[in-house]
Amino acid sequence: MSDKHLDEVGDLKRSINWKQGAAIALGVPMLILPSLGYLPMYVSAAAILIWGISVLQGFMQNAAYAEMATTFPKASGLPGFAQHVFRTENYKGKYDKGKLIGGFTAWSYWFGWNPILAIFAITAGSYLHGMFPVLSETFTEYQLALVSGVVIFSMLFIVNWFGLKDGAILGYVLAAISLIPLVILAVAPFATGHVEMANITGNWWPADWTWDMHHILMLFGIFGIAQWSACAWETAAIYGPEYKKPSKDLPKALLACGIICFALYVLLQAAVIGVLGVEGVQAEAVSPLIPVAQAVFGQAGSVITIIMLIAAMVLIIQTAYLGSSRAMHSMSTEGNLPRVFGKTNRHGTPFIAMLVIGAFNLVLISMGNAAAILAASAIGYTCANGISLFAYVRAKKHPAFKNLERPFKAPKGWKHVAMVFGLFNVPLCLIGVVYLNSLEIGWTSTWVGFLVLALYLPIWLYSLHETRREKAKAEAAAAASADASDQDAPGREKVLDLA
Repeated sequence: MSDKHLDEVGDLKRSINWKQGAAIALGVPMLILPSLGYLPMYVSAAAILIWGISVLQGFMQNAAYAEMATTFPKASGLPGFAQHVFRTENYKGKYDKGKLIGGFTAWSYWFGWNPILAIFAITAGSYLHGMFPVLSETFTEYQLALVSGVVIFSMLFIVNWFGLKDGAILGYVLAAISLIPLVILAVAPFATGHVEMANITGNWWPADWTWDMHHILMLFGIFGIAQWSACAWETAAIYGPEYKKPSKDLPKALLACGIICFALYVLLQAAVIGVLGVEGVQAEAVSPLIPVAQAVFGQAGSVITIIMLIAAMVLIIQTAYLGSSRAMHSMSTEGNLPRVFGKTNRHGTPFIAMLVIGAFNLVLISMGNAAAILAASAIGYTCANGISLFAYVRAKKHPAFKNLERPFKAPKGWKHVAMVFGLFNVPLCLIGVVYLNSLEIGWTSTWVGFLVLALYLPIWLYSLHETRREKAKAEAAAAASADASDQDAPGREKVLDLA
């Protein structure tokens, strides 16, 4: 099926090209910001290597996702094709287990992306509170976080009300504001000689690091946390139903985002450690880019950095807002969420989903701990990636999908690669994230993560009931219409006889 024959998908409009899709997804490189000081706390300068490996992991996974997204061009990325692949046709029994698995994958993906809004609203409030004395005298950090959330969510809702194309325009603007200074901060320390290579080579691994089970589980957890940032550029695939030419636009958008992420993640972590040293990074774990900017550009540089970081946070929130709302829309159209979440306005924007997501994140902001929210979110994201890769393997092996046209194909034998990384995510990284959370934050974030994931079961059962009720109404209406036609038949026969 060629792209020109694709119709609109569930009221979503095919309105963007690969550049616009990439622009919306360019919030992803900013996801490194909360972890620039986090990873060195555990693995010192080896954090540079972790980021590089994690982005390469993203290339491996996203090759499979690109094939799936172009094979099912009407599906919205991971949540869309996972639901499609696991759905069982003509199933017997009351509940379709395959449909439940696909819906749970989409729900996990939604929970992986959705809390980003709260995480960066809290971070923005913290930056504003720490850098601007006038604000800190008037508001608490929580109040600034809440105000930041309301203002940012409202602004993004208004902008994206007019469709994804306008969201892409905002992405262009914010990318220019945030990506360019971020690139400068990644490159300038090397160019000006502020990077001391001894800070990297002399502190490659922590002095007490040993390859025992404790540290191996920690490492799996670190990879799980890292992929939450470094592999998240798969969000460019979620706009599959909105690309004008998905078979060409989607792989290009993924590749562009991946290259940018690889360069920025490696360079930024190297620059931060090279300038501050591992101990200096650990001392400024919340935002080590600020002292780097001060060292390279002076005091004025730190103010510019704050403005740039807040713009970057808006771009991250924009990416998460659009991605999670499309996930909810996809679940609703598949019958895995109540129908109300699939409603769109005349511009093709799933506005009910966006309103619910904004309200949910305002509640999350009340937790006040961005690290705890991220830890819970990483559980959902790890589950979504693992099960989505298993969906790719199923789509390659199951006879029902054998003859589907695949405009973009991953290299031969990629189902084995996908299976390896699927198992790497579930169970290894999932166990690692839970273990790491228990050491650092306690069990609260873990329980929150699993509770949100478990809530999907009653929501899914209600959605199933709603679907059956609508089907019963449709069948009753059809039967009534048929009865009326039968009752009217003798009258029509008399008229014919008279004629």
